[in-house]
Amino acid sequence: MSGYIRTSAVVVLTAAIFGLTYGLSAPLIALELAEAGYSEGFIGANGAMYAIGVLLAAPYLPGLAQRLGFSALAKSALLASSGLLVLFPLAPFLWIWYPLRAALGAASETLFVVSETWLNQLVAQKNRGRTMAIYVTALSCGTALGPAILTLVGREESVAFFIGAAIAFLACVILFLGKPKALSPAREEMGNPFRYLKLVPVAVASSALNAALEAAGLTLLPLYAMRLGWTEDSATLLLTVLLIGAITLQLPIGWLADRLPRQHVLIVLSIISAVGALVWPIAFSNPWLAYPLLYLWGGAFVGIYTTTIAMLGDAYKDNELLGIYALLSIFWGIGALLGPLIGGLAMELSPHGLPIFAAVICGGFALFSGSRK
Repeated sequence: MSGYIRTSAVVVLTAAIFGLTYGLSAPLIALELAEAGYSEGFIGANGAMYAIGVLLAAPYLPGLAQRLGFSALAKSALLASSGLLVLFPLAPFLWIWYPLRAALGAASETLFVVSETWLNQLVAQKNRGRTMAIYVTALSCGTALGPAILTLVGREESVAFFIGAAIAFLACVILFLGKPKALSPAREEMGNPFRYLKLVPVAVASSALNAALEAAGLTLLPLYAMRLGWTEDSATLLLTVLLIGAITLQLPIGWLADRLPRQHVLIVLSIISAVGALVWPIAFSNPWLAYPLLYLWGGAFVGIYTTTIAMLGDAYKDNELLGIYALLSIFWGIGALLGPLIGGLAMELSPHGLPIFAAVICGGFALFSGSRK
């Protein structure tokens, strides 16, 4: 196996583990807190702790990547994720889950920034849409594996937490044994990541949108479905179906993004996501409508980010790209912070507050991205 293929495979695996830590912890913690009697708003606040960890870590990631290199930083983050997942069920009080959730956010965001920058530096422009689609597919596979583990083993005896920890540790072992090409960013002054804000506003908005929808959906979608009469297992399965759409539809979307104007693809996906969210209240009355709708919706809204990162890789390289990803991480954290909070409050104000929230922000992004060059 060539060094390029081996490195790409290891980087993609790292992305999948980032998705796993996120996809497992969000619904698992939300269901535990709901069983303990906490409100949707309070559960949303706990979900926001993940984003606080992201915000705290993001400004330091470019400097850490320069000093340690991508490989060493990814190994450290995987070990941290594994250890934190073990600590959740061992905590004697649920309030301890708040700082643990923030620490897990910091470790997971490190995996995200490292893997995405690393891979974008490896790939050629003509294949970038397809390669980044594979990357996002792997990330979505990991995210989907989280709810799937929860559906299979349940919440008893904290088995789901320990399985997630074991998988993160195994990924670190694979990263060590795989010996990927240990790229490091050039040792140049990074500057303030906010200097890129005027250059990539659509990418910034895309990152915040993706984070807000993922955080709100993973935390609150099962609760929304259960409010409409779904059982806990079937409500959790809805997440898996949504994420399967995110997995299987990224390659077709990446193929289209390599052949059509990428901004046009971005706008169409945003409109599909907005309209699809408005249909949730009707579709959730029947599983035969809910499952295919969430499958398509998951593919469309994740495709927004797939297309965005392909556009970024075309225009920026090396330290510029790392600086931009640091900026995107900050806004990803802001989106992940506000998503569960606003989504939880919207559910307290209206029975269908969650889909209304999703439709509004997707529609707003479609208008914004269409107005920019």
